[in-house]
Amino acid sequence: MARRFCCPECFDDRFLRDQIFPSLDSSHGTCDFCGTSDTQLVEPSKLTNFFELLANVYEPSMDGKSLVEWMKDDWQLFSHPRMDIANAKELLGEILDNGEIVRDSFAPSASYDSEGLAQWDKLRNEMMYTNRWFLDVVIDLDRLRQLLDMLLAPTLPPTWYRSRIYTEDEFFPIEKMGAPPNRRSSHGRANPAGIPYLYLGSHPDTAVSEIRPHTGEIACVADFTIPEIKAVDLRNPRKSVSPFILSDASEIGQLRADLPFLERLGEELTRPVQPAGAAIDYIPSQYLCEFIKKCGFDGVVYRSSVSDGINLALFDPTQAVGRSVTLYNVTKVSVEVAAVQVAPAPGQRLPAGRIAATDTGPVP
Repeated sequence: MARRFCCPECFDDRFLRDQIFPSLDSSHGTCDFCGTSDTQLVEPSKLTNFFELLANVYEPSMDGKSLVEWMKDDWQLFSHPRMDIANAKELLGEILDNGEIVRDSFAPSASYDSEGLAQWDKLRNEMMYTNRWFLDVVIDLDRLRQLLDMLLAPTLPPTWYRSRIYTEDEFFPIEKMGAPPNRRSSHGRANPAGIPYLYLGSHPDTAVSEIRPHTGEIACVADFTIPEIKAVDLRNPRKSVSPFILSDASEIGQLRADLPFLERLGEELTRPVQPAGAAIDYIPSQYLCEFIKKCGFDGVVYRSSVSDGINLALFDPTQAVGRSVTLYNVTKVSVEVAAVQVAPAPGQRLPAGRIAATDTGPVP
């Protein structure tokens, strides 16, 4: 049988692509599994050791799922459009040199457990409603630091955007488009009051959406240039974390157990918050970002809660250099709603609608 070759796009794992494939004396060509052209190629057998470690995290179980399904769900591997369950099983079978194991059912090993998520929920409840500065609930900050190091953001684009609503009385020059002074800095998702961070969006419409404009308003949008920075990427922890960075099956198993905790941390920065409750609801994400800053990171990248773009909270606003300001018409504001299935109890919050702003380009 003719030799077949796989490529990094089959798996869509950053560590495999950037570190492992280049170390395996790869060639270039068209992948036999996902069809990607002009890409790095290796024989599947060269990946055996890495995937055997990962497979050891799972145990045979009559009520489980296939290894491919677990790897897709837990680590978002085999995410190329052509790598459906059948094709992924075929590739994994060649990697493990075992066509039977990919048909069997597995479950995660019961040997690995994490208290991170439960402790975080207790901690956030205490800091919001019981104690603010001297907390009784303890979380493993050393472990959290290790996990954050695994969420290092890839190289970020150099240009980012910030927006403010334009009024007839005031056009904001670039000097007034940065972070506010300390005494005028109110609380935000990442910063407590009095400690200004610079909030930036990946595109003009992302930046405009974040200020929740009304149709017909005009937004001043400034573009900023940032240097290469060290940031935590909380957009999709399951995608950002790679099991292949670890060389011990027990470490991989523990990382898998901690993934729900990391996902919750990402949700802290994207959860829709009503202005009336922001002073309290932002406390957990402010605590998290302060710890991220303490760990030596320059900022945090997270999904926008009101658009399809991404946001960057830059801890040191002076790292960004403002260049110019452009005016944009807000031509449409849309709201997405979902029916509430159960009538809320008195004082209970309703699910928030999603608001997005779009634009048709700069004002002539």
